[in-house]
Amino acid sequence: MPAPQGFPQVRHLSVESNDEGQRLDNFLLKHLPGVPKSHVYRLLRSGQVRVDGGRCKPDRRLRLGEAVRVPPVRVAERGAPVRPPDSVLDRLKSAIRLENEDYLALDKPAGLAVHAGSGLDYGVIEAIRAWQAYDYVELCHRLDRDTSGVLLLAKSRKALLRAQNAFRDGLAQKRYLALVIGAWSGGVREVDSRLLKNFPQGGERMVLVDEHGKPSRTRFTPTRRFLDATLCEVDIFSGRMHQIRVHANEVGQGVAGDRKYGFRDAQKPIREAGLKRLFLHARSLQLPAQDVYPTLRVEAPLPTELEAVLERLPS
Repeated sequence: MPAPQGFPQVRHLSVESNDEGQRLDNFLLKHLPGVPKSHVYRLLRSGQVRVDGGRCKPDRRLRLGEAVRVPPVRVAERGAPVRPPDSVLDRLKSAIRLENEDYLALDKPAGLAVHAGSGLDYGVIEAIRAWQAYDYVELCHRLDRDTSGVLLLAKSRKALLRAQNAFRDGLAQKRYLALVIGAWSGGVREVDSRLLKNFPQGGERMVLVDEHGKPSRTRFTPTRRFLDATLCEVDIFSGRMHQIRVHANEVGQGVAGDRKYGFRDAQKPIREAGLKRLFLHARSLQLPAQDVYPTLRVEAPLPTELEAVLERLPS
């Protein structure tokens, strides 16, 4: 007897090229929006999910053309996606720094999140999908909302995995420009402090230096010195949330304009120079050549509003 109209039914989903190599559990989570992870794993343990008729473990990697049986399950209804304003769509189109058959790289503006969430209806990824120009597009990495600069997106799952593996294995070269508070003493400094995410109940998301955190390494190289601040090139060898901002504080020289971790009393001279945002910019990104992929390098110049602040700072 067929299921009543409107009642969830068994689905058989075909593994397509952009799903190939994906874990079965992640494939299910993508196709079952709003279903709790615990329930997805319960379906897997009970054998209700089958791949080409056989039971599989959650970490099973899918192959092109396989059929995944998804049992009847009610999916939480989603509200209609919010379409970003045309001004945002056009601004991002003008911010393209590189595009080829595999990747799209943008000079992300400060103040725009990379994705929706935490009270935000849209971010960069939702805006790009609203262009309706790509069958597949995903973020390769993240930038903080208040950070500007190079943001890389993949146009196929294979290209996404290439980039993610480079980030994971420390093969990607990520360089930032940061204005830090105070005169810099000496030359290059490296900070190698473990970082731990701290999400207090009902409180603000913070990152702490903690021996139980994840290994994190940052190199600060002073390039231009001012009376009350120092411009640094910053290389990061890990990709932790708020890493540069927390490590700058570790050496006693927080990033200018940082309202979360910065030293507010010491920022007055820089505010007087016209700084109205976080002075942190992702200047360049490089991925090494791999298999069919040549070396990828993208650069984004320092925004004019930050250049203007440097011109006003006393030396």
